[in-house]
Amino acid sequence: MYAILDIETTGGKYNEEGITEIAIYKFDGHEIVDQFSSLVNPEKNIQPFVVNLTGINNKMLYNAPKFYEVAKRIIEITEDCILVAHNAQFDNRILTTEFARLGYSFEKEIVCTVELSKKLLPDLPSYSLGKLVRSLGIPIADRHRAQGDAKATVELFKLLLEKDIKKEIISSIVRKDPKKQLEPKLLDIINTLPTTTGVYYMHRKNGKIIYVGKSKNIRKRIIQHFTNDNKKSKKIQLEVVSVSYEETGNDLIALLKESQEIKTLKPIFNHALKRNIFQSQLYSFYDDNGYLNLKIGKNTEQNSNDNVITTFSNYQQAKNFLYKITDEFQLCQKLNHLEKSESTCFNYGLKTCNGACINKEKVSEYNQRVQKYIEKSSYQFNHMLIIDKGRFLEERSVILIENGIYKGYGFYNLNFQINTPEVLKSIINPMENNRDTQHIIQSYLRKYKVQKIINLE
Repeated sequence: MYAILDIETTGGKYNEEGITEIAIYKFDGHEIVDQFSSLVNPEKNIQPFVVNLTGINNKMLYNAPKFYEVAKRIIEITEDCILVAHNAQFDNRILTTEFARLGYSFEKEIVCTVELSKKLLPDLPSYSLGKLVRSLGIPIADRHRAQGDAKATVELFKLLLEKDIKKEIISSIVRKDPKKQLEPKLLDIINTLPTTTGVYYMHRKNGKIIYVGKSKNIRKRIIQHFTNDNKKSKKIQLEVVSVSYEETGNDLIALLKESQEIKTLKPIFNHALKRNIFQSQLYSFYDDNGYLNLKIGKNTEQNSNDNVITTFSNYQQAKNFLYKITDEFQLCQKLNHLEKSESTCFNYGLKTCNGACINKEKVSEYNQRVQKYIEKSSYQFNHMLIIDKGRFLEERSVILIENGIYKGYGFYNLNFQINTPEVLKSIINPMENNRDTQHIIQSYLRKYKVQKIINLE
């Protein structure tokens, strides 16, 4: 659990500043679960430059509560939380000093979004909160006021969690959180999980991720893990102390993210998914007569083919699909290597093949239909955005394809324009393009509808 906060002060000498305003959002890693905001009477005058910066003046604070009057609420909302702030060392120092004046020891683990941003979003022109969030398309209101800055920091922290591909932030939190060092009941873990679509991560005591999975209902899938009595499930049940998760809003991003996370994190209980799970491929080639043939082959590194159209989990799945598109595009079963024949194919007798099997149909006309299928099966455009559901009602997800290569995914608000290169660069989480990602996207688009595809060409 995180307490994401911002503090405005009077300014002045080091460790003599007083708090003029504080805002805290309690954040569970996915949504705000509690919040507190208040002006504070610092019992001292505000420096003139601070008045100009924040708009908060001495008169506004005359009837505001003093720090000792809000201290209990601050302790309550930050209990068992890690403090998160933009320049967290400053906010933590101010709070620690104020509580010390009351004779109370306020000690918390802290996470600084300035440091995280420099690490996860390198080479940006500025890391000041205002310029940073604007460059990332994050709305900010009431700049230099505690509530506006804290709310913007919440959105920034969400984005940083998404950008943290190696999961260093969440692994560090699990390691530091004293509650997660205890051996929890599996039921307690289940009760913290949502019933939404996403990717989940199982952690052992030291924070290390031991298993990654995806589901359309995360809680239901974890229950299955915890109730199975097979050998692997029993080992997981003994080692797991915490389950973190990332909601994706739709199954396509969950599939892509799961595939990447397993390759990147190499969890010890994901052995089955480390192997190539797309065993068959459909590829094309020209025969001696110039006809464009389609054929199913094994998908191995040693047998990779430059003219691969798409891949399949197994041979039977590939064969069923090839029969389907042979009928749909009036192709020849013989040229698609679905039957062996010295003369005509079976479909020629049914008049659904125009005779390419006996060189009767014009090569150009036949190849045009095959090419039409290949174009349909491949990405619809070389440069495109795949738009689909986001994690909540006002949000959409976006997948970027450039030059036929999967570049990554991101999320944006419906009121935000995302088809400009600068904005896309800031919201897209870079991901690896490989045969698996191509299969996942092609297979998904083959089976399901997405909300919209935008051609960027």
